Amino acid sequence: MTTEPNGQGKVSASNETDGPPYTRPLAKPAVWGWMSFDLAAQPFFTVILTFVFGPYFVSELASDPASGQTAWSLAATIAGLTVAILSPVLGSIADRAGPRKPWIATFACLKVAALLAIWPLAAPGSALIPVIAAIVLAQVAAEFSIVFNDAMLPRLVAAPAIGRVSNVAWGLGYAGGIIFLVFALGLLAASPETGRTLLGLTPLFGLDPAQGEGARATGPLAAIWYVLFLLPLLFLTPDRPRAEPISRAVASGLSDLKATAGEIRRRTELLKFFIARMIYQDGVNALLVLGGAFAAAMFGWSIVEIGLFGIILNLTAIPGCLVASSLDARLGSKAIVAGAVTLLTIATLGLVSTSPEATLFGLLPFAPASDGGLFASGAEKAYVAWGLLVGLAFGPVQASSRSWLAQSVTPDEAGRYFGFYALIGRATSFLAPASVAGLTAIAAGMTDPVTASRVGMSALIAFFVAGLALLLVTKGPTRGRERASTDQAAGLKSGS
Repeated sequence: MTTEPNGQGKVSASNETDGPPYTRPLAKPAVWGWMSFDLAAQPFFTVILTFVFGPYFVSELASDPASGQTAWSLAATIAGLTVAILSPVLGSIADRAGPRKPWIATFACLKVAALLAIWPLAAPGSALIPVIAAIVLAQVAAEFSIVFNDAMLPRLVAAPAIGRVSNVAWGLGYAGGIIFLVFALGLLAASPETGRTLLGLTPLFGLDPAQGEGARATGPLAAIWYVLFLLPLLFLTPDRPRAEPISRAVASGLSDLKATAGEIRRRTELLKFFIARMIYQDGVNALLVLGGAFAAAMFGWSIVEIGLFGIILNLTAIPGCLVASSLDARLGSKAIVAGAVTLLTIATLGLVSTSPEATLFGLLPFAPASDGGLFASGAEKAYVAWGLLVGLAFGPVQASSRSWLAQSVTPDEAGRYFGFYALIGRATSFLAPASVAGLTAIAAGMTDPVTASRVGMSALIAFFVAGLALLLVTKGPTRGRERASTDQAAGLKSGS
């Protein structure tokens, strides 16, 4: 039988032979199976939502870019609200029902069906509503699957090794996203004007750029990728045993959900972590969404330069996660999250201090670019350099936040707590972009547009500083887990 970690995060040696939680997880096929989920999932977010299908939807499928951007934003809003509202509910029911993998498999079927539908639904001239419905279904299914996958981590890996595994998995996800993105841009998606891909090649499979077939093909191909790399999780990774029948689990789970809301308020350190993450994650999301557009407006970057900037950030994130995986095991998740937020603060200061002529608020001036080319001016190169800091930090800040929570809860309550984690991560996601927009509008009445844009982006610094300040007065996840054990001993609801 398996043994849970004790208050000091130790497990008995028998775990290495009897099963999870594993103390040396990277030697276990079951753990690599779990990590393959991130490899499977990331291309959807990188290629479909961000760099290939999303731009096609906005600029080519819609009648005009403005209406396309509005429709795409609507899809993201609907998906985000659905995930935020239902994640805690489904997590609580799953805690009572037992296994996580049936939920992941069910949502995988929905996601794959939605991705396959992109090819016929998104032909030029098609109505937008069916495409929006498919994208919303795919995103909701993807996000729900993440909740259940994350909830498997506390049972699978011993507490001291959770941070290492979480960061390695996140790095694998970025690697998968980069591989699929390069494949899509280099071999599938071609310019309608030239008929050539980013690598100057004709598209594979005879795909017609005029019909958007390169971008549309990413849907079915992402579905195939997802199924292929999801199989190791389904076949290699052990799951919780079945507990209550689903009908009883629904009633019990909803009751547990109400208890959990009160329980979080009593687990003070966990509550502080949730609030801190809500604040700094708002800044992370806004920086990733707005950073490319900010640079495009300031430097006149084309879609090629914006895409390459995104690839650079994602490539940098892979070694960042690998380094963080080792440091998390030695220093703890709190140190990694705090360090990553500090790096993001410095990077954002650098980004907003960069103008077309200088960086560091004018202390380091640059001569104008003497010729054309990618990132030709000194200021653009400085912006990319600051972006490298963002790339190093934005993977570890999310991976070690996940490991922080995984170490702070027991396996039996992980579903509902990761459900609340998803909810809290989205509850105020509008605040950072709204702050940037508001500050930019105020500054626009007093200065030139480029300076106003830089002033507006500086609002993100406040989110990082506030989140970091709260993190520094929050106890790390080991103490959080001890508190969880204390709460259970006191008879609070734990989903067991």
